[in-house]
Amino acid sequence: MDNTYQSKHGTMAQIARLSIYPVKSLDAVDVAATEILPGGTLAHDREFALFDGDGAVITGRRTDRMHDLSTTFDVDSARLTVSSVDGETRQFTLDQDRGRKRAKRWFGEFLDAEVWLRQDSSVGYVDRRGMGPSVVSTATLETVASWFEGMTTEGARRRLRANVEVSGVPPFWEDRFVGEDAPTFEAGGVRFEGSTPCARCVVPERDPETGDPIPEFRDRFVRKRRETFPDWADETAFDRYYAVMLIARVPEPCRGEQIHVGDPVRVLEASG
Repeated sequence: MDNTYQSKHGTMAQIARLSIYPVKSLDAVDVAATEILPGGTLAHDREFALFDGDGAVITGRRTDRMHDLSTTFDVDSARLTVSSVDGETRQFTLDQDRGRKRAKRWFGEFLDAEVWLRQDSSVGYVDRRGMGPSVVSTATLETVASWFEGMTTEGARRRLRANVEVSGVPPFWEDRFVGEDAPTFEAGGVRFEGSTPCARCVVPERDPETGDPIPEFRDRFVRKRRETFPDWADETAFDRYYAVMLIARVPEPCRGEQIHVGDPVRVLEASG
């Protein structure tokens, strides 16, 4: 049976956006296509990360000063461009020792801390080792944005920081892929299995531009999430309502393949 989703308006499910985060906790780069690495993550996603003197990763969750930076990253040249709220702009080529040393020094001065910059091209510095890309629907982003005055869909997108965005499906479509007897889905010949719902931290509460939190964000989010929890999802697979977005897993036979923006998305119902 062909389970390609088609809405009542005739819109087909497809990959609408692919986003990678070359430096963990800094801005996204949207790409037209990306490869699934042997480790199951997307190429260049969280490939670089900043570490403090104790060896802990420096993230926006721990250091709100990260919100004072805007960045772009050229994947082909590994060139990171950083702009601070003070108006300073610097460039660093991160695949060169000299560039990494310069970046280490600059970030250390900016954060007023001992900083190390490290690279992992095989899996990246993802939060959940052994798992793969994060997945959300465009309709989910639109719905979450509607819960908060002044929040836009783009604002929700920047707060939730998903890798794969699927259009042409209803809100919280991604919830159906976790739990007992959950289906999987396929895009561009690559199969995605549900690993876990993504429990959220403090970052979505903060404005991605200013770092300012929305008062009572978590309470309202949890209330609205409970009210709108979809019938097709397995509620027992969620240990909290402060969760949105799917953490997926790409099985080994599909690793090394590419996915593209525009690839149709097809649900594969669980066997048995």
